[in-house]
Amino acid sequence: MAELAQRASTLRTWQTARVEALEPLTARIRRVVLRPQVWHAPWAGQHLDLRLTADDGYQAQRSYSLLSPPELEGVYELGIERLADGEVSPWFHDAAQVGDTIEMLGPVGGHFVWHASEGRPTLLIGGGSGVVPLMSMAAHHAGRADVSASAPMVLLVAARTLGDVLRWPDLQRWEAQSNGFHSQLALSRGDAAPRVQDHTGRLRQADVAAALQHLGDATAQSAQVYVCGRNAFVENVTTMLRELRVPDGAIRTERFGG
Repeated sequence: MAELAQRASTLRTWQTARVEALEPLTARIRRVVLRPQVWHAPWAGQHLDLRLTADDGYQAQRSYSLLSPPELEGVYELGIERLADGEVSPWFHDAAQVGDTIEMLGPVGGHFVWHASEGRPTLLIGGGSGVVPLMSMAAHHAGRADVSASAPMVLLVAARTLGDVLRWPDLQRWEAQSNGFHSQLALSRGDAAPRVQDHTGRLRQADVAAALQHLGDATAQSAQVYVCGRNAFVENVTTMLRELRVPDGAIRTERFGG
């Protein structure tokens, strides 16, 4: 009991984390690896709160979803999108160096999370950088062969081009493992679809219906659905799901921006 109380206290306390690695994932999203002083295993889909303090004492704080799964020990991976009017993201893209330190709190969040033990067919739908927490869930699924076969997962990715798809090689590798994972791409500005299940153009209701069928959930009554992206994207996808008779209680959303 004392150990649980100490963990809860640590998760609510700001601590210092070291920047371990920086790597471009796409033209707009950068992989940031942080090593905290105290590490706690996260849940897939959680986020960290990060805080920067300027020389004059001004502080800026933002939340960023975890890109890494719980299985990655000792560090947290984030996928941080550059926002032109942002106060924190430009620092990671333009100024941060390996060895720098930053304040962090977390991991936090308990609603938009996926546990491998749930055992339900799972549909993940992400637009743009909204795919980041879904990649954490997909990586967690790929690392749990004991539950993958009984809990199939489909990831729908809405991106501009193939170059904007996060961790495209990993998606192909996870699918090739035949562990119940499947992915589909909708490339709004793509010239050609890379695979038979992908297409150029925006995400369609037919794509969502096909994903549910792939999960063996043609009646849309057993799958758990996670949707993440900008407000308009989430609203549009939620409407599609309701028209396909997916119960509201089975839909979990996370949204950002305008």
